[in-house]
Parts: sequence; C-alpha cells; structure tokens
Amino acid sequence: MKENGLTIVYTGKGKGKTTAALGIALRAVGYGKKICMIQFIKGSWHYGEMDSSKRLEPEFEIVAVGKGFVGIIDDKSPKEDHKEIAKEAIRISNEKIQSGNYDIIILDEINYAVNLELISVNDVLNLIKSKPLEVDLVLTGNYAKDEVIKLADLVTEMREIKHPFQNGIKAKKGIDF
Repeated sequence: MKENGLTIVYTGKGKGKTTAALGIALRAVGYGKKICMIQFIKGSWHYGEMDSSKRLEPEFEIVAVGKGFVGIIDDKSPKEDHKEIAKEAIRISNEKIQSGNYDIIILDEINYAVNLELISVNDVLNLIKSKPLEVDLVLTGNYAKDEVIKLADLVTEMREIKHPFQNGIKAKKGIDF
C-alpha cells in the first residue's frame, strides 16, 4: 500500500530552503525513491548540486529551467523572457508530477517565481491540487503565498539571524552554491 504524499514548503528570508529540499532528496535516494528537482530561477548559473546530482542518478534528476536570478546586476534578460521560461517550468513540472515516474518532486524557487510575478499563485495551486495522492511535493523559495501555505502539510520558515555576508564574506562554494 502506498502512503499519501505530503506537500512541503520551505520559505522565509533565511538561508537553507534549497539545502533542506536537497536533504530530502539525499535521504530518499537512500531508500531507492525517484526524485526530480525542477529549478525555476537558477538555470543559467553553475552550482554544486548540478554536479553532485549526477552522482545520485538515476534516482535523482535536476531539470534547470530558469535563466538565472531575475533582476540582479548581471541579468540582461527582459522580464518577458523570464516569464516565458517560468511558464515552461510550470509545464515541465506538471508533466513530471503526472508522469508516475517520481516519488518526490521538488519545485525549487517556485515561491520566488510567484513573488516576481513570473507565474501566478494559481499555477502553483493547480500543481498542488493535481498531484497524484502518493507523490510528495516540495516547494522552496521565500515569499510563499498564504494560499500555498494553507494547502501544505508541512511549512518551515527559515529566518536569518546572522549571515557571513554581513561581515563581508562572499558566497562560498559548497556552502552557498
């Protein structure tokens, strides 16, 4: 008998949302579960999980869809390009969720994509409501909407208390990316 899947949300302005989702993936691979992580924002950047995920194949797959962080210094893409790619990420997410091939689907930075108005909260609600009963769904990113929180089974808010950046320490390989 299959267990009912959970909807899990990691949100808040503190560090660790994607890291927590990756922790679930690492644990689940240990049990032979199949996981797919769809990344809504980080797509064009290189970061450690892109390489480490290959070591966890075939159980763990990352699909990087985004064009990189939106509206920061080196982002030269028009917002419409980010919107089009985010809509493609929704389509891919729905396809993966409905495929029957995965036990866990991680929608990385999806809450942030809603906050940036790249996708609508209804897009996210539809993914949650349409997931097969046995699939666990993990949503990350700050600014999780109240409607998403209400549908979730587990919500954790990361709260920054202290961060190395406050002391001039830049992002660190293996810790931040």
